[in-house]
Amino acid sequence: MMMQSIKVMILGKQIPLRVRETEVENTRKIAAYVDEKLRLFRNKHSSQPDSTIMLLACLSIAEELFELRSEREQTLNKESIILDEVNREISKLIKDIS
Repeated sequence: MMMQSIKVMILGKQIPLRVRETEVENTRKIAAYVDEKLRLFRNKHSSQPDSTIMLLACLSIAEELFELRSEREQTLNKESIILDEVNREISKLIKDIS
C-alpha cells in the first residue's frame, strides 16, 4: 500500500499525517469529527485548559463508541434469535414434507 502525506486541521492547528492512500478521505472525516467535538467542548468549557477539553472530548467519543458497540451487540443477538427461530420453522417444514 502506498502511503500519502496529508494535513488536517484540529483546533486551528495543522497536523501532518501519513496514511494509506485508501484511508485519506476517512482520515479527513475522522479529523473533522474530532475537531468538531473539541470545539464543542471548548465552547461549553471555555475556562478550562486544552488538556481538559481534550480529555472531555475523548471521553465523549469513547462513550459514543461504547454505546454503538452495545447497540450492535444487541442487534446481533436479536438477529441470532430470529435466525434460530427461522431455522426451527424450516426444520419443521422439512420434517412435515418428508
